[in-house]
Amino acid sequence: MNTTTVHFDNASEAREINAVLEPLTARIEKDHELEVVSRDLAVNIQGGDESAEKIAAFIEGLRAARDRARLDDQTVGYAYDAFVRGEENVFKKLASIRVDVSPRKPAIFPKTLGQQIYLDAMRENAITFGIGPAGTGKTYLAMAMAVSALLREDISRIILTRPAIEAGENLGFLPGDFQQKVAPYLRPLYDALHDMLPAETVETLIERGVIEVAPLAYMRGRTLNHAFVILDEAQNTTPQQMLMFLTRLGFDSKCAVTGDLTQIDLPSNKPSGLLEARSILKHIEGLEIVELTERDVVRHPLVQKVIEAYQGKRNS
Repeated sequence: MNTTTVHFDNASEAREINAVLEPLTARIEKDHELEVVSRDLAVNIQGGDESAEKIAAFIEGLRAARDRARLDDQTVGYAYDAFVRGEENVFKKLASIRVDVSPRKPAIFPKTLGQQIYLDAMRENAITFGIGPAGTGKTYLAMAMAVSALLREDISRIILTRPAIEAGENLGFLPGDFQQKVAPYLRPLYDALHDMLPAETVETLIERGVIEVAPLAYMRGRTLNHAFVILDEAQNTTPQQMLMFLTRLGFDSKCAVTGDLTQIDLPSNKPSGLLEARSILKHIEGLEIVELTERDVVRHPLVQKVIEAYQGKRNS
């Protein structure tokens, strides 16, 4: 039995790499018929030469990514899954995009290759659709790009909107004044904002109108210049609403449209504007449609399994 060794530069690097490698060790040993032993400033990989060299390369990728991105169990687990599927340079790709959102908040990196493609699309296109199941970071990453663009002064305002439809209800059935009515629908957008900016900054920007959060109906008749506009829960738009929204985009603006086609709450006799847009807009230059999958889920690992189970039921 041959041994391939990966050496660490110092104790800090060894601790960090071993911490994220440990949860994967049993899988690696089973998948590749190897024995992986961490000791002091090295990892010894015992087994067949080819398999051992591949795992050594994977660990070297971890070492290289450590300086450019935050490593956690979930990101490393995803990267290992991609590695097993034969994808190359996974860590390099994930570390290639850094989204700085605030001096007081950590930078944001994609955790999956699908997220990396999505961020690239938002960087390169005026309009980007992010379509996929819950937990894939569609809205969160769009918000990160919007906040980053605002801080760089590429835009002068952020506009966040979503249709006021949820499980067949509408605003008129809810108690309270306008702000109380819309708050439940817009809460996920506020949550993402507060993750990226200090609370006092968020409130100040909203008061000044630099960040605007409003139902989709309030977009009608407007031209949105110098803005990053995010339409969330777009699966609940009608085709007419989608067309109205997309034609609001003005000069020096970007738009991200996010939605999950498995979570349409429209009445059965109303088609989804997101479903129609995905079909008819896919060949327009300057517009990209990115499809995220269960592989891109970055919530609790069980969420991915739940999504896979439901998709399996629908396909059977």
